[in-house]
Amino acid sequence: MILHGRKIVGGLVEGEIILSKDPVSFYGGVDPQTGTIVEPGHSLNGKKISGKVFVFPTGKGSTVGSYVIYRMKKLGTAPVAIINVETESILATGCVISEIPLIDKISEESINLMKDGMKVKVRADEGIIEIL
Repeated sequence: MILHGRKIVGGLVEGEIILSKDPVSFYGGVDPQTGTIVEPGHSLNGKKISGKVFVFPTGKGSTVGSYVIYRMKKLGTAPVAIINVETESILATGCVISEIPLIDKISEESINLMKDGMKVKVRADEGIIEIL
């Protein structure tokens, strides 16, 4: 199955999906040392996003979030790709400086087809997510 979106940051990766129905703040919501969601009440609180294709509706929070993403990349705790319904500028900046493939404009219907643990190929240059 092929899903289509919009390229924000290009790249080609394969990985396993971790899916959140909640928006994410990388500043204060993610521990960059471990790649774990630490925001109280978040649906993924306590779960690691490191090395995963991280799917969530949109980012939220402080501009420092861009640098948290960059730090995660340097520490090896970042997701391998990010997929959003709507990417905001903080998240886009973080992915650009960290060279993390990023696709948005994925429909809610397409996100509903994705499940935790699914293997996908992200062909971000083409805005394509291929469910393997």
